[in-house]
Amino acid sequence: MKIGILNADAVRPEFVAEFGEYPDMFSRVLLAVDPRTEFVTYEVMNGEYPADIDEVDAYLITGSKLSVYDEVAWIDELKEFVRKLHGAKKKLVGICFGHQLVAEALGGKTRQADQGWCVGVHKAQLTVDAASYGPTAAEFQLLSNHKDQVEKMAVGAKLLASTAACPIAMTQVGEHILTFQGHAEFDKGYALGLLNMRREILGESVYRSAIDTLSQGTDNSQVARWILDFIAN
Repeated sequence: MKIGILNADAVRPEFVAEFGEYPDMFSRVLLAVDPRTEFVTYEVMNGEYPADIDEVDAYLITGSKLSVYDEVAWIDELKEFVRKLHGAKKKLVGICFGHQLVAEALGGKTRQADQGWCVGVHKAQLTVDAASYGPTAAEFQLLSNHKDQVEKMAVGAKLLASTAACPIAMTQVGEHILTFQGHAEFDKGYALGLLNMRREILGESVYRSAIDTLSQGTDNSQVARWILDFIAN
């Protein structure tokens, strides 16, 4: 299986040596589940795309510091590529910014959340439409780091999971698009680095609450398995 990573951000230089760039983070968590997985990275911020969408078996859109509603040329180009993939029913996974961009590109809506930043470990519950992932109300936990949220899902999307802070936390469109607001690729060291970097922006109360959640477990491997199974089937 070959996955094309549509890389929508650069990791801050002070974190790269320890954690790598976002494609490195995704390859680590997915290779731990299936070492046979192959990856190709497309730097979409620089206008880099495949010559043929069938160069790879599926695509994955990373997170980004930008917002999907920002009027930036490369974001508009990425939305158009999402619509192309959707039209071809090509497998696509969106994470955080990618989750939000799928919604924006396909008739949904993303905006800043009323409560502001959503950071730390958050517990999601599966809905009745997520039967292939587990029983209704089964839970999984992922690290979150976002200020925007999907307010309206893509046309034809099903809601698969919600958290207390983020009602639209996991969605699926048809049998070819799967999206998550949380970060299965993040480890706690990187999450802690981001929290410390944004401490003043977050405010002490939000920062402390997020730090407290880092003692909780995350289900990165389970979500990575869901992603690979979704692509393969």
